[in-house]
Amino acid sequence: RKRKENEVEQEIEETPQEKKLRLAKLYLEQLREEGEWDVDRTLFLSEILVAPDPIEIRLLRGHKLSVTCLCITPDEKHIFSASKDCSIIKWDVGSGKKVHKILGGRKGTEARHVGHTAHILCMAISSDGKYLATGDMNKLIMIWEAATCKHLYKFTGHKDAVSGLAFRRGTHDLYSASHDRSVKVWNVDENAYVETLFGHQDVITALDCLGRERCVTAGGRDRTLRVWKIAEETQLVFHGHEGSIDCVQLINEEHMVSGGDDGCLCVWSVGKKKPVSVVKQAHGVHGNAGLKEPCWVSSVAALHNSDTVASGSHNAMVQLWKCGQGFRGLDPLFTIPVTGFVNSLKFSTSGKFLVAGVGQEHRLGRWWRVKDAKNGLYIIPLKRQNREAPVPS
Repeated sequence: RKRKENEVEQEIEETPQEKKLRLAKLYLEQLREEGEWDVDRTLFLSEILVAPDPIEIRLLRGHKLSVTCLCITPDEKHIFSASKDCSIIKWDVGSGKKVHKILGGRKGTEARHVGHTAHILCMAISSDGKYLATGDMNKLIMIWEAATCKHLYKFTGHKDAVSGLAFRRGTHDLYSASHDRSVKVWNVDENAYVETLFGHQDVITALDCLGRERCVTAGGRDRTLRVWKIAEETQLVFHGHEGSIDCVQLINEEHMVSGGDDGCLCVWSVGKKKPVSVVKQAHGVHGNAGLKEPCWVSSVAALHNSDTVASGSHNAMVQLWKCGQGFRGLDPLFTIPVTGFVNSLKFSTSGKFLVAGVGQEHRLGRWWRVKDAKNGLYIIPLKRQNREAPVPS
């Protein structure tokens, strides 16, 4: 009975805002203990996130050319990054040092070189941290043992650049997307090709998936996003961007975020064909007076099952956003200074940090060059505010 009275007393002392903060903190503790997300809940993390001090942001350098993609190991101890210099680097998050570097080879040395000999555009790691997959401009997918960086397999079959890779969570099923407009399914355990799916009318620029047997793709200049239901061999088509859609990430199994060269950042619900939320000129405009155009949104990231997303461009900042109630509306949270093309963004599983893969050039081409940019990875700590409940008078 006494315990009940204490609980009631605590409820009276808390405002709704304080209760939300307390529950968010409890949930974060639960995540740290269990090491995984509860899929059926949305964590309102934006309530307690604060902008990091620029001094706390670390830059890891090791690639000669623009970083194009990255992934964080599920235990958050390592980051893999890849670049236009065809190399792959495994980094230690704690020390910021290189653990392993798989060098890129020269064009024409494919037969004898273990590794990529063309720009690497995408990479993914399995949810158990066992396999790393990388895809390049030379139509190849390579499978590596993540722990040792040992080369295992080479998947061939795409007829153009491989631009998107994702493992289905809890499995070793790999989905790949290509400029040949197709999506392919592979079984990495069996070193086997499974099937090919068609539907996009232009090059596919990005792909993502979570735990369901489905994936989402961005179709570049066909201006569509597609959700592929693999088992049913059906697809859902979404329209809303006015230009090329260059990046997409799932927020949870029912919602996704995308960005494109129209400068728009869009949030989508799987149940609606149009975006539920659009931010135009999400990263401002650039160019001379009278010829100004929106800054392209070159990367997006979502902290899975939360209300927090991030976007990158080449306007010297990464922007964090809060999704509104029911994912309607996107409100800016804060910006993080990063010079160059932000070609890849990834949140760590627990949301303790965000990593930006940056280069002097855009991941998919050489339209502009930001000379002041440093090719590398920025590790951005995501701090929580410590708000204590006020003592009642």
